Amino acid sequence: MIIGKIHPGSGLGDQLFTYITVRTIALDKGYDFGFVGKEFFKGKDFMQLDWGKDTDIKYRIEYPAGKLITFTPDKYNVLGGESYNYFEITTPYYNPEVNFIEDGTIIDATCAQDERYWGHRLNEIREWLKVEPINWIDESNGNNICILNIRGGEYQIVSELFLPKEYWDLAIEKMIGKYPNIKFEIHTDDPDLAMKWFPQYIAIKDIALNWRSVRYAKHLILSNSAFGILPALLNENVKEVIAPHYWAGRNVAEWRRPQNYYKKFTYI
Repeated sequence: MIIGKIHPGSGLGDQLFTYITVRTIALDKGYDFGFVGKEFFKGKDFMQLDWGKDTDIKYRIEYPAGKLITFTPDKYNVLGGESYNYFEITTPYYNPEVNFIEDGTIIDATCAQDERYWGHRLNEIREWLKVEPINWIDESNGNNICILNIRGGEYQIVSELFLPKEYWDLAIEKMIGKYPNIKFEIHTDDPDLAMKWFPQYIAIKDIALNWRSVRYAKHLILSNSAFGILPALLNENVKEVIAPHYWAGRNVAEWRRPQNYYKKFTYI
């Protein structure tokens, strides 16, 4: 069995990347799978996941980061448990060593955002991450809405990471240029910022509705947050996904995380 780690300090996007990566490796290699820290999953109110087999691996939480630390194999043996290997995905690009993961490995995969880890399993992932569809008022209304997934919060204190209003203005302009009658709706972790920038649009902070809206909307403008990546990639009916060029490095014009280039997205 291989074991994934769900960190309480990780956002929903990072937790889901861990989940789909572990399940993909297990499926590809014919291993059983399980998870440590599944009780910390932030989408449990609207997404019912199969957590695989139970495990009694001991762990502690390292604060303030909220990182889940499993005991080392030696310490765990002293406690009477099984011995596990450990594999951590830390590179901002695809690490081919993932292909050599053996049964009996604990995997830390919050950084597994490169679609080469799991992209060949998107059809299965749609079933794994199944959520209730958004019931738009009517089909024409649903076709005419563009979701802006604005990320504020702690991003605002990191100048190299925080996307300026200029990016959103440019993306909105491009959407209107293609779809003159389009309407905009903001789904965000920071409604105060959203309303300061765009008081003419509705701003919604509701993790379930935010994720499901990105999953089913026909038009999307994404931030450089992990939150919107998977629902956008799983969205079969979306007409266009605009994302920031260079992703987390847009403000410095550098692909610092080349794993975040996805063929489905239009980068500006």
